Amino acid sequence: MTFETLRFRIDDGIGHITLCRPDANAMNPTLARELLDAAIACDVNPAVRAVLIDSDGKMFCAGGDLDTFRRAGADLAGLLKHMTADLHGAIARLARMRAPVIAAVQGAAAGAGFSLTAACDLVVAARSAKFTMAYTRAGLVPDGSSTFFLPRLLGRRRALELMLLNPILTADDAHAWGLVTRVVDDGELTETALGMARTLARGPTGAYAATKRLVLSSSHETLESQLELESAAITEAAIGPDGQEGIAAFLEKRPPTFQGR
Repeated sequence: MTFETLRFRIDDGIGHITLCRPDANAMNPTLARELLDAAIACDVNPAVRAVLIDSDGKMFCAGGDLDTFRRAGADLAGLLKHMTADLHGAIARLARMRAPVIAAVQGAAAGAGFSLTAACDLVVAARSAKFTMAYTRAGLVPDGSSTFFLPRLLGRRRALELMLLNPILTADDAHAWGLVTRVVDDGELTETALGMARTLARGPTGAYAATKRLVLSSSHETLESQLELESAAITEAAIGPDGQEGIAAFLEKRPPTFQGR
């Protein structure tokens, strides 16, 4: 599989996606399509037990490529329909796939870049990172799942503050708001995110997948229906090979060796 706007490889159980458009890693139709291709490649490959999304350059992703939008002229509506279909397909795959997904963010995560991080399971931010929605500043409307995930992460008031007032959050601000898992010095970003991915890639992937499904379902289930889903999930995990290994390892006071099933 050949890519123009990102690099993709699978190494030691980690699907590694690196955004690499020049300058700002701005989202254009090609990057959206290739992100979907990479997400599907991770989703269908049982060897992938964690996914790491990072980027080359000074910025994680500066949002949509507004110059491409302007040059599209009368074709802009069609371009955006195709582009959002691909971007949203990629984000849905990442959010629902078995493997946990980590974003490693340096510099600006704006617009679609911010939305992409909101859809990831864990986010490691360098101290240089800045987060801003920026859509309405350009007369546009949030996309990329941000209107789904941000209200659930932050509540309605803070989500609307981000979307209507477009504040720029530092990495520490984003951590305090609950948007970022961990903040590290810029020189530690790559190794910290890779270390987290390696730890997850050695873990009980089936249990991670069930946990992701439970968290996603919790916003629309009743208490009783969510409890039923939890009961079914923990039962299935406990009788599976990784559940059996985890229980045995705990009782035998040794590190578990999970197969990722």
